[in-house]
Amino acid sequence: MKPKLLLMVLLLFTSFAFSQTFDVNGTVLDASGMSLPGVNVKVKSSSQSTTTDFDGSFKLSGLSKGTIIVLSYIGFRTQEVSVSGSKITVKMSDDAKSLEEVVVIGYGSQKKREVTGAVSVLDSKTLDVLKPARIEQALQGTIAGVNVTTQSGAPGAPLDIRIRGVATNGESRPTVIIDGYVGDLGLLNPNDIETITVLKDAQAAIYGTIGANGIILVTTKMGKKNSKTRISFNSYSGFQETSRKLPTLNATEYALLLNESYSNGGQPIPYTNVSGLGKGTDWQDQVFKKGVPIINNDLTISGGSEKITYSVSGSHLDQEGIVGGDKSGYLRNTARLALGVDLSDKFKLKTNVIYTYFTRNTLNENGLGSVLFNALNVPATLSPYTSTGELALVPSTTGLGTEIINPLAQIENTYNDYNYKKLNGNFGLDYKIFKGFTLSSSIGFNTSNSESKTFAKKISYGGKVFDVQRSSVTQGSVNDNNYSFDLFGTYTTKVLENHSITGTLGTTIFKQWGNGLTATGFDVPNNLWEFADISLTKGISETLTNTSYVYDQRRLSYFGRLQYDYKGKYLFSAMIRRDASTKFGPTNTIGYFPSFTGGWVISDEDFFGQPKFLNFLKLRASYGTLGNDQIPNFGYLGILNGEATYVFDGTLNNGTAMGQTPNPDLKWEEARKFDVGLDFRFLNDKISVVADYFIDTRKDLLIPNIPVSGIIGTGAPGASSPTLNAGTVRNAGFEFAIDYKEKFSDAFSMSVGYNVTFIKNEVLEVNNGTGFIEGGAFGVGQPAPSRMEVGKPMGYFYGYKTDGIFQNQAEIDAHPSQLALGANPAPGDIRYVDVNGDGVLDAKDKTNIGDPVPEATMGFNLQMNYKNLDFVVFTFASVGNDMVRNYERTLSDANRLNYVLDRWTGEGTSNSTPRVTTSATSNNVFSSYFVEDASYLRIQNVQLGYTLSPDVTQKAGITKLRLYAGVNNLYTFTKYKGFDPGASFGPGNRDNVSQSPIGAGIDYGFYPVPRTYLLGLNINF
Repeated sequence: MKPKLLLMVLLLFTSFAFSQTFDVNGTVLDASGMSLPGVNVKVKSSSQSTTTDFDGSFKLSGLSKGTIIVLSYIGFRTQEVSVSGSKITVKMSDDAKSLEEVVVIGYGSQKKREVTGAVSVLDSKTLDVLKPARIEQALQGTIAGVNVTTQSGAPGAPLDIRIRGVATNGESRPTVIIDGYVGDLGLLNPNDIETITVLKDAQAAIYGTIGANGIILVTTKMGKKNSKTRISFNSYSGFQETSRKLPTLNATEYALLLNESYSNGGQPIPYTNVSGLGKGTDWQDQVFKKGVPIINNDLTISGGSEKITYSVSGSHLDQEGIVGGDKSGYLRNTARLALGVDLSDKFKLKTNVIYTYFTRNTLNENGLGSVLFNALNVPATLSPYTSTGELALVPSTTGLGTEIINPLAQIENTYNDYNYKKLNGNFGLDYKIFKGFTLSSSIGFNTSNSESKTFAKKISYGGKVFDVQRSSVTQGSVNDNNYSFDLFGTYTTKVLENHSITGTLGTTIFKQWGNGLTATGFDVPNNLWEFADISLTKGISETLTNTSYVYDQRRLSYFGRLQYDYKGKYLFSAMIRRDASTKFGPTNTIGYFPSFTGGWVISDEDFFGQPKFLNFLKLRASYGTLGNDQIPNFGYLGILNGEATYVFDGTLNNGTAMGQTPNPDLKWEEARKFDVGLDFRFLNDKISVVADYFIDTRKDLLIPNIPVSGIIGTGAPGASSPTLNAGTVRNAGFEFAIDYKEKFSDAFSMSVGYNVTFIKNEVLEVNNGTGFIEGGAFGVGQPAPSRMEVGKPMGYFYGYKTDGIFQNQAEIDAHPSQLALGANPAPGDIRYVDVNGDGVLDAKDKTNIGDPVPEATMGFNLQMNYKNLDFVVFTFASVGNDMVRNYERTLSDANRLNYVLDRWTGEGTSNSTPRVTTSATSNNVFSSYFVEDASYLRIQNVQLGYTLSPDVTQKAGITKLRLYAGVNNLYTFTKYKGFDPGASFGPGNRDNVSQSPIGAGIDYGFYPVPRTYLLGLNINF
């Protein structure tokens, strides 16, 4: 009896134990210990679910021990956790490149595993680490196939983005789409961005005529549903300094070298006693400032309820220049409001509005007579100030010319101001008509106004070209606007469970219009910047002192896309876009842009099996046609926007003449893009690899200023030759990217990424009558040094090839005559190569002596986390790009870089650097002597951070507090002698916006990108 009674009691307690339920309170953290709001928490095999609130907390009721809960969140691996008590803490594993991640592809999205095009994504986590002042900087070295070059290191200076090389001599920058509308990447606050998606191949054909240069899709941050108000404050401050100084000659070295030069030229030496000169003035130290401040603050408030999400943010960036301080300063303020509302189960409203204001001051740069050009060429023997404390003049002797002036005086007398205000955004409405079918509409807009003012002070630099005989002020105002309206429907369905179909059909209306006005007034009162305003000037000019313009462009488009997959293994999409643009004449208004992409997930095949080594393998391919219409408006019409001056009744009169010669046959520039790629992952998804081979053939290049008959008079002010479809360029290359992520323990994790892109650029056709197009400038009065020519890279350098230094007269006598180049050589002069072998050195011997297009670009990035510490290093390398050294004035008395100390001084002393002399030589003609290998490796960013333990910060109501220190542009490894091997600046095109690659890579004394030391904090409430 007793055993039976005991058994019944045990069964009763056991039953009670198994049936006991309790509430579970949990907290979800990311890898760094920061709470994660909005995480989906679901009880496995049950309908019970919830999401974490602002503090990353959740609560589930009526659970028992052993219950499995499933946690999922975009960007992190889905995790299953067994309940063991009433309190639980879960740390999510980072999986930012999960195959289930949703990727934006334009007018829709796809899971990453289903994407069949060459698409790369940069997330907000990388932006948080890099802390770029401008977003474009974050793309350098992080995405294969994307190269970012700076036009200048000055604050606020534009950066040029090239996707898979340069294929046109017009506008080469990709189109930026911000939340569905065309926008400006450089004006955004980096902390407002959620993701940046780059479409590199035919996947971009859905955008038709604006997709040839690639598409950058920007998704901004939104609030999350069912989350408390979240406040995020990010701040950093730091100081800047030049990343490089050039080793110019000090006063003693300069005087000794100048004496030798004059002596070799048979002239009296200028310095009879050099013993007291010492080092003299280091003009770069005078020009470059140290400890130049940079400050950035931004605040974001976000959250949401069941039906509403919101995000409000503002930012402030203030950056002075390392040259000129606030005279090359930049200040940017932004404000943003993003709102999402579920009006009903069928209607969803989304809006995003951004306001940007910035001011920027600039100095003379990137050309003959720039501030840095003068700092390099003024002799160290001269003092910056006179004995009375005034800025000194540089003598106007023959040996120093009329272009070199005191750079401190140049900075002092530079006065300009530019301010820009822009409001842009979109309003979107989604209507779910029935299951699987959604109708979406969106209105995007941009409206901007800018004002500029430049004051030319009446001043004399002692007979220099910079002398101003009459003070003046030039003021300008520009008003630019555009809007777009998108209406498209998306239908998604499954047929027989295994066939998935998504169809998209829509239309886009785009209009762009604006106007500008510039005027000049003379005789500024008191010759002061404070009175520099046209309303105060009373001077009269005999020449035209004002210009204005107005423009109006429209585009009407229809597009469609069909996506199909079978069991997620066989993937296919086809798209077509029809564009009609007012930029082209009636016969070529309409263009059609089709494309096709396909993919095969090989790892899903039965024959592939389930190996542990290879987890995912996908083959994909694409081919399509895209367009480019980025040329000035009305190129097909004759417009009276030129100037004409004529004499009537004995008086000089200003009139109007035809501007650009019209070309009624203008049509789209066409890009035919082919890509085949392979994506695979192995070692339990720890290593992922993406490889692509591509061919981008750009046909019917829109080339401006194609020469025509001189009878038309294209040389008159405001006039120009027409724009023609007159060229073909091909870029072929290979991209490879590999990423490794490993979590070694709960305390330590690491990720390593490497990417490389190889590109071969070749011009296939130039139909302009001569077979080539020239551009760029070198020295003074020399022929253009760059060309676009069949069989050569775009913008290659065209000059004489050198073959060392003549060591003696016998070598000169045995060599073809070089007299046609300017002078007979003497021992110590440069020996040029007789390329065509005709026994004479002349213009027929010019050849390809280098090009600015890199053969390969690559990035290597490392991120490590140990407990609360995090450390990152981002690097970038460019290999095979050449640059022309054009920052040295060839005048006899100008200063030199110290490599000239290794000059030829006698037979056998040097075979690379010629002698110095004031006598006539041909040593300064454009040749390979001035072309250098500008390959480089740059440590772009190094950062060390520490996140305080949540156990400490949450007591103060803070969910995250991170402190960090970092250095941007830490060091550049290169053999190039100039300031910045990564800079590039080509001649401006007629659109006054883009730069031509024909003439890029010529260094006039680039303003170097500063090295920046930062201290910052991230704090979330």
